[in-house]
Amino acid sequence: MEQLNPFDDPLQDCLVLRNQQSQYSLWPDFSPVPRGWAPVFGPAPRAECGRWLETHWTDMRPAALRGA
Repeated sequence: MEQLNPFDDPLQDCLVLRNQQSQYSLWPDFSPVPRGWAPVFGPAPRAECGRWLETHWTDMRPAALRGA
């Protein structure tokens, strides 16, 4: 049986992280949050985190580019 990478596991509880440029990332809740990122949602099932991202991350450009 093939082992799923925990970052790709649809059953994994995740966090939604945001950096200083207002970019977001899904992150497994068992893994330490990387420097420069902060949790803004979760932990929650991956699908729920995906829905949160769809409604809150409306502009994928880094904040520095949005103001230009």
